[in-house]
Amino acid sequence: MADHVADYDVLVLGSGPGGQKAAIAAAKLGRRVAVVEKRNMIGGVCINTGTIPSKTLREAVLYLTGLNQRELYGASYRVKDEITVADLGMRTQHVIGREVQVIRSQLARNHVTVLPGTGRFLDPHTVGISGEEERKVTADRIVIATGTSPARPDSVQFDERTVIDSDAILHLDRVPETMVVVGAGVIGIEYASMFAALGTKVTMVERRERMLEFCDLEIVEALKYHLRDLAVTFRFGEHVAAVERRPRGALTLLESGKRIPADCVMYSAGRQGRTAELNLEAAGLAADDRGRIRVDEHYATAVPHIYAVGDVIGFPALAATSMEQGRVAAQHACGEPVEELRELPPIGIYTIPEISFVGKSEDELTRDRIPFEVGISRYRELARGQIIGDSYGMLKLLVSSEDRRLLGVHVFGTGATELVHIGQTVMGCGGTVDYLVNAVFNYPTLAESYKVAALDAMNKMRVVARLTADT
Repeated sequence: MADHVADYDVLVLGSGPGGQKAAIAAAKLGRRVAVVEKRNMIGGVCINTGTIPSKTLREAVLYLTGLNQRELYGASYRVKDEITVADLGMRTQHVIGREVQVIRSQLARNHVTVLPGTGRFLDPHTVGISGEEERKVTADRIVIATGTSPARPDSVQFDERTVIDSDAILHLDRVPETMVVVGAGVIGIEYASMFAALGTKVTMVERRERMLEFCDLEIVEALKYHLRDLAVTFRFGEHVAAVERRPRGALTLLESGKRIPADCVMYSAGRQGRTAELNLEAAGLAADDRGRIRVDEHYATAVPHIYAVGDVIGFPALAATSMEQGRVAAQHACGEPVEELRELPPIGIYTIPEISFVGKSEDELTRDRIPFEVGISRYRELARGQIIGDSYGMLKLLVSSEDRRLLGVHVFGTGATELVHIGQTVMGCGGTVDYLVNAVFNYPTLAESYKVAALDAMNKMRVVARLTADT
């Protein structure tokens, strides 16, 4: 762009968590910034069809079903006997509307221009925008933050009502009595647990032999136990041969010969990067077969002035990490000093009940031959657990047997995605289990589980130390 002045210093394609934070970070550094986004998609997939709607739906399900209170008031307790899609959608639309307002306000406050439409590269520095009016803009630096969409197998005929993906599930006209969920990944298992809590009889079909392979096995087994208690059926090691739409639902045919009738079939077959419409070739870029773009440690692509952040670059594909990637990319693009992201991002899975963890799992530590001890606290042994009626929750600490450093934290149950941050902070500061043993926690709280688990691990290590000294 040496020949003439560009329209913008930084142009961001997409307004999801990564794009939003990249735009604001660049604007705070005094750059001229614009964001390209469809008028009805401010906030991206995260706000409109992904994270925010699904988590709001989860809260509505928990409240209206009274599921968390049944330990106290009995198995038949419900806040509302007949829960409709309208009941669930009302809260979801309210939250989406408020979040869109917040994002618009943040962009405006930081003098970020919003260009409505869909962007595509015309050359490495020029983007054409199609929408209400056709236009083209130039920029010195460009950040791709277009996110992903649900992958749709060519062999499956989606109709947005009987055979659907995770986007269409938010627009069902009724709560189905029966449902098949194909794919027991994070999204599939989250929606399966929500509909099971509503009373839907859910069958999960997964080609692998277990679900959530990156999670602690004990935690996953606890989740499976509770989902089975909600009448979820699991079919592991099974492949779907075909899905046949019928007048009153659909029939899922498995390669093993099983036939599963259901009102609705939801495919959760992973996500596909939204790069098909970007015309990447004009910018000198290419995406892989899943639509993902390769980047370096600063989120720069093979074309140095073009960056990519968020789900479009693949793992870990979390809203929280996308935000930080956007900030880091913007700082690097603007020539500012950059501190790399810490290697301890927490993982949160919003199933019913929740799962969250940070650091290593038992399997990983065993594989790497790192000696460790396990400390466990169960919610039923905590006063707060009794107060809230959570008798199944647990917190597990993995502690180094050599220097007592915290190596991993795994939580299952109420507030798991909040609680994990205490362990994340201790680990990020290089802390040991001694800190948790000696710390004072508010009582009664679930956070107290850290102290209980730390004492459990410390007591086990003391027994080993005594036996070792005796020899």
